[in-house]
Amino acid sequence: PESFDEAMQIDASKKWEQAMDEEHKSLMENQTWDLVKLPKGKRELQNKWVYKVKDKEGGKKKYKAQLVVKGFTQKQGIDFDEIFSPIVKMTSMRTVLGIVAAKDLHLEQLDVKTTFLHGDLEEELYIQQPEGYEVKGKEEM
Repeated sequence: PESFDEAMQIDASKKWEQAMDEEHKSLMENQTWDLVKLPKGKRELQNKWVYKVKDKEGGKKKYKAQLVVKGFTQKQGIDFDEIFSPIVKMTSMRTVLGIVAAKDLHLEQLDVKTTFLHGDLEEELYIQQPEGYEVKGKEEM
């Protein structure tokens, strides 16, 4: 689906709803945001649900929903000064793999779910409440 409305109207809507519930629960457990009134002079960033179906072992499908901020609406100097994601460069990864192979070492990997939720932002950003998860009585916050 390309939108929340579409996800709620198609045959797999229950699966998409469950996927959004999982994402929302994770965001809340990680205390990703506080519900506050938009301060005067601040901009509210829009967000959207992004939907993806992943194939799992045994031919099962995993429905994944991710809430993303429409970062392209941000303005440098207003919403941020400099933002980056600390990821491993491919040259570094190749070097590590080369050493592991040359020395016949054992290598393990892991995946941290919700990795990007564990860092603190230096800037204050204000986003809309996620579609479908607005707090009753506080929809305008």
